[in-house]
Amino acid sequence: MIRFLVKVVMNGIILVPLLLWYTEANVFSAVVATLLFSVIAYLVGDRLILRASNNLVATVSDAILAVVYLWAASAVMHWSLNWGELLFTAVLLGVVELLYHFFLKRFDTEDERERA
Repeated sequence: MIRFLVKVVMNGIILVPLLLWYTEANVFSAVVATLLFSVIAYLVGDRLILRASNNLVATVSDAILAVVYLWAASAVMHWSLNWGELLFTAVLLGVVELLYHFFLKRFDTEDERERA
């Protein structure tokens, strides 16, 4: 559970302010969009892809997921998110995901040390 909460906080620090800045989103819709993205990215990127591959593959897939998700959310919510803003946000989220995956690896390594 702590891993998911860390992911939500890290994504929220990046995504909520950028959605508020770039789009017509209000705070509620920006927070809901961030939470939904975090859930999807956690389930797909961290629980499936990261466990089956490596950090680079999981990070790239999370960044691609961010592009697709933000494009779809922008279309559904009628936000004026252009491709430059979308790609910038996705790259920042990719960097955050890279840091998050390093956190997961370190956390898992520390857990293994404590069990031994």
